[in-house]
Amino acid sequence: MTDAEFWSLVTRTEPQQTEQQCHDALKDKLTQLDDDSLAAFDKMFGQQMRRSYTWSIWGAAYIITGCDSDYAFAEFRGFLLSLGEQWYNKVINEPDCLGDIALWPTKDGSAYPFIEDYDLVAGQLYEDRTGDELPFVPSGQHTPLGKKFSTKKKDLRKNYPKLSDRFPF
Repeated sequence: MTDAEFWSLVTRTEPQQTEQQCHDALKDKLTQLDDDSLAAFDKMFGQQMRRSYTWSIWGAAYIITGCDSDYAFAEFRGFLLSLGEQWYNKVINEPDCLGDIALWPTKDGSAYPFIEDYDLVAGQLYEDRTGDELPFVPSGQHTPLGKKFSTKKKDLRKNYPKLSDRFPF
């Protein structure tokens, strides 16, 4: 599996595509892969999830949605992957750039940057086909990389000026 193939599979087709639409689209695309390619995809997905397991990105998720659990943060990082390679790499380097996104998927009138179980689609398909599980690899280290973000409003405004303007708290 090449990087280009990986990104073509995970990238959403439109900015406001819903969580379910992204999930279903990925499942449809992965269904067409053979078992080896499915396993390779799952490995690459895990590698990318680990890249985004940082406190600075969690701070961005906190501003946007109040994200306060590891599970929700995994769903947020799945959303980040769905943005595509260019955006994903930008966010890795500067999480505040999320404030530049023009259109967000929404739920009940608020930004909803989550895709539930996006990280489990390949493993479930593989298990359904083969009866075997793919090797479990955590989507992050024991704790996120970097320094934990401060939830003080003045620190959030200082460290995430674009997001603080876009998602006032």
